[in-house]
Amino acid sequence: MNKTIRGSRRATDGQIMDSSSRTLEKLENENNKNGSVKQVLLDGCVPFSHQVAGHKCGINNTGVLQHPDGTILKQLQAPPRGPREMNFYTQVFAKDCTDKRLLDLQQHLPKFYGTWMPRESPHELYLKLEDVTRRFLRPCIMDVKIGRRSYDPFASKEKREEQISKYPLMEEIGFLLLGMRVYQIHSDSYITHDQFYGRSLRKDTLKNGLSRFFHNGQELQRHAVSLIISKIRGILRWFESQTQLHFYASSLLLVYEGSPYTTNKSKHKPADLATEHQQGEPQSKALNFQSSLTHSHPYCHNVQHERNANRKHGGSEKEQNKETGMRDKKQFGQEEAVEVKMIDFAHVFPSNSPDESYMYGLRNLLSTLEQILKD
Repeated sequence: MNKTIRGSRRATDGQIMDSSSRTLEKLENENNKNGSVKQVLLDGCVPFSHQVAGHKCGINNTGVLQHPDGTILKQLQAPPRGPREMNFYTQVFAKDCTDKRLLDLQQHLPKFYGTWMPRESPHELYLKLEDVTRRFLRPCIMDVKIGRRSYDPFASKEKREEQISKYPLMEEIGFLLLGMRVYQIHSDSYITHDQFYGRSLRKDTLKNGLSRFFHNGQELQRHAVSLIISKIRGILRWFESQTQLHFYASSLLLVYEGSPYTTNKSKHKPADLATEHQQGEPQSKALNFQSSLTHSHPYCHNVQHERNANRKHGGSEKEQNKETGMRDKKQFGQEEAVEVKMIDFAHVFPSNSPDESYMYGLRNLLSTLEQILKD
């Protein structure tokens, strides 16, 4: 892997930056030296209250933060995982990317607004991402790891054994519930379940375990199940159309509105996205992706004749799904009451074959959700 991340500008005052000129070795050393959470939160940021899985704010970890403008800050992991995830986002959201598959993929990911450094700790680097829960008043959230294995092809034997031992059924089931929080109407509170709840589920308890996510203490939110199924099918269609990327240890973030009243359109001051893009628009040339594979394939295949004028909104796939989306809106009248996004890309690798493992997990998840609707 190229040991240097190239960039033309560095932020030391809490601004977005295009990339970093620091070497990966230096980045790793700085991450190791700054392991404790600051008592004074960075630049007015606060721990993200809706995080349901992953490393949360605490000793030796900053966790996911929320910027005052409402966006999400995810601290860059140590190499090679952190730079690999940053490169992935940068390639997919590159302003000059013309790859049809990556343009179609954008609609299934949180929007990427570049990278960010706090004034108090200019040695720390964060991914600046869309908060997909932001418009919900009482967001019900679930993180589901997708795929038949949660380790990449370059994991050590010890790492593989460790991951398999955490959930031996992953190979057969194809997905794992990492965490959820579900709004309960009567108590005006949330029920939460962590990764240990997900690992406790077996084939005969998986459907009921998953259905808890859609129950508000009063009734099953069948409309939410139906709309989430529709969105996951869209992601599956994307995977069926591509052979250039394989995803390991990546998740789906499922969100639906738990409040029976309304969605929240003014929880935070809206981010000035135009300004953010001007300051920190990801550039495909800013980061040169070098995979850990012995042979390297670029994420972004330049296909000029496939350029799509609407690429920032999902490209041609969105146009193809327009009729389906309109039908969903007519049937349920509240398509905006759910969200499904792919997250966690520290283990994404170039390939030249279909990602059968991820598609297997998606199909099994869809099958389980469909069974919940039938009962």
